[in-house]
Amino acid sequence: MNIKLIDIPKINDVRGNLAVIEGNCIPFEIKRVYYLFDVPSNAYRGGHSHKEQLELLVALSGSFDVILNDGNSKQSIMLNKPDKGLLIPTGVWRELENFSSGSVCLVIASGEFDESDYIRDYDLFLSSKQS
Repeated sequence: MNIKLIDIPKINDVRGNLAVIEGNCIPFEIKRVYYLFDVPSNAYRGGHSHKEQLELLVALSGSFDVILNDGNSKQSIMLNKPDKGLLIPTGVWRELENFSSGSVCLVIASGEFDESDYIRDYDLFLSSKQS
């Protein structure tokens, strides 16, 4: 699976740290930014794959698990550091779960919202991997 944890440059300061996402920190041009918050601990988000869009997920606060599936293997990654981003390539099914209280998931995307880019049916996702 071609996922990657990316170190987000940070500046340590006794007054508080500063993390910066700019330039070539991520391998795509940013077209959309959104965030998930107030997600109940027993709920899950995601449940889809993208045909063309790349995404970088960052736990700005708290923690959550990202379950990734490329059709052949499954992997779970806990995000809990605001200076680490999870780069998810195209064609990877993702589900987010186990949100801690107060968690915030920042999503930086390579494309604007386009419903036709989503595969929301898991069986359809699996069959697309067989072709």
